[in-house]
Amino acid sequence: MRILLLCSSFNGLTQRAWLELRRAGHDVTVELAVSEQVMLEAAQLAKPDLTICPFLKEKIPAPLWQNHRTIIIHPGPPGDRGPSSLDWAIADAEPEWGVTALQAVEEMDAGPIWGFRTFAMPAEPPRKSALYNGPVADAAVELVVEVAAKAMDAGFAPVPLDYRSPLVRGRLRPAMRHGDREFSWSEPTDAVLRRVRSADGAPGGRVLLEGRMMRVFDVYRGPVVVGTPGSVVARREGAVLVHTGDGTVWVGHLRAEEPGAIKLPAALVLGDRVAGLEERPGYSEVTYDRSDAVGVVSFDFYNGAMSTEQCRRLASALRYAAAQDTRVVVLRGGEVFSNGIHLNVIEAARHPELEAWMNINAINQVCREVIACTGQLVVTSVGGNAGAGGVMMGLGADRVLIREGVVLNPHYRTMGLFGSEFWTYVLPRRVGASVAGRLTGEALPVGAAQAVELGLADRMMVGSRLEFERSVLEYAERLAAGDDYERLLGIRREVREADERRKPLEAYRVEELAEMSRDMFDDRNGFRQARQAFVRKRKVVATPEHLAVHRELSGASAGSGAATSHM
Repeated sequence: MRILLLCSSFNGLTQRAWLELRRAGHDVTVELAVSEQVMLEAAQLAKPDLTICPFLKEKIPAPLWQNHRTIIIHPGPPGDRGPSSLDWAIADAEPEWGVTALQAVEEMDAGPIWGFRTFAMPAEPPRKSALYNGPVADAAVELVVEVAAKAMDAGFAPVPLDYRSPLVRGRLRPAMRHGDREFSWSEPTDAVLRRVRSADGAPGGRVLLEGRMMRVFDVYRGPVVVGTPGSVVARREGAVLVHTGDGTVWVGHLRAEEPGAIKLPAALVLGDRVAGLEERPGYSEVTYDRSDAVGVVSFDFYNGAMSTEQCRRLASALRYAAAQDTRVVVLRGGEVFSNGIHLNVIEAARHPELEAWMNINAINQVCREVIACTGQLVVTSVGGNAGAGGVMMGLGADRVLIREGVVLNPHYRTMGLFGSEFWTYVLPRRVGASVAGRLTGEALPVGAAQAVELGLADRMMVGSRLEFERSVLEYAERLAAGDDYERLLGIRREVREADERRKPLEAYRVEELAEMSRDMFDDRNGFRQARQAFVRKRKVVATPEHLAVHRELSGASAGSGAATSHM
């Protein structure tokens, strides 16, 4: 079918939907819903058999849904309505939640139902971003594929929304307001966690901290110790420890409610107020665990962004792991594997270009540790999405294992950068020079199955993130105990030595950084503007060039495979 995918942003969820629909054989056009006119124009050009709108924030113009079958993917169970569904689900401690596919009608979220999925909510309040990128995204992508299949069935008829049905458990909920986001440090830790996580990653919980109104993000339970609620008593790796009514919480990120303020590591926002506080253990973004044969370096950086300091800590952990007497090192990312350098920290620096330069050199050191580890086999565990340098960072391993549903964006062009992280070495080595050029030039997402087909990854594994991580550990243990371990390690050493003789790693680094210096300091490809637009969350005014349908071609052959081949 010809399918028009209308979205508020081409994020991980929309990218997964696009990839799955294309794998199912459909011609898919993506359009960002920047205005009613753009949406109507997109439908006129694409002439879709079906329009799908995953979690669209904008109202769909009546002429579109009146003339084209238009399906909304809504982040709530049947009957749930309103723009703050996930926020309320977490704040109200709902035991079960879901995702519903429903047909667009005049009344918002009230159309007939095409399908739905439900899932149990965790007892511990999840971050809204983790819920969205986890079970919600999995359910939504399943529904998108199901809707496309049902649309081709002439006998299918959606079920009208009927609140008398036992399957319809949702209700109309209002949009969350400022007051709904506010909390007090004197509340119990459980209440603070739930309030903040229901608003993470946007717009954040709202509270007074150190005399300033703040938006709070990225919170974790701290030790149960008595203290004055709201007092900041310690720091650790950019986070700060704050007393609640019955304990403490680690706060990872803050955004001051001041003009021009951006989300940053909490200690950076509070500055001199916390500079003299003790560094207290109990919170760490980078950890090392081991069995007899396998060492695991785990890192979990908020939103996958890696600052200069975070990169240095991760590189240090990798050096430590490589020096141990284990046989395999596993490099394991978190909810988001990695998205490369930390654009917010760069933007907030006194000299952003200099900070960007330091950041890229620091992440290069992480990549070097992965590539240069020849005393053990290295396994990269990609359980969450990755982009730009975050993709390249893991490619120097012997084995790259990827979780089903993960989306990779192995390119830099959309940020106006040539890229570094030794990508000119590790990417062609895995996929070949031609495919490497296409991946970095087209700037399109790659799904997990396609990553294995291309050679970006070696094996795809199914299951939740925790199930995936257990499978990776079992794989690493088998690798360490295998009869061919010494042979594989010998090959790793021989290949590395041969590659080094052919062209040293330092040569790749110098060549890449020569290009990056022009991007960062001379701004030859718009890095400054792209960075600021990303950090400041500037509203997109048009579908990006690498996604846009060529309208002249579409006009000549509306909705055809040729018209959408530039996707």
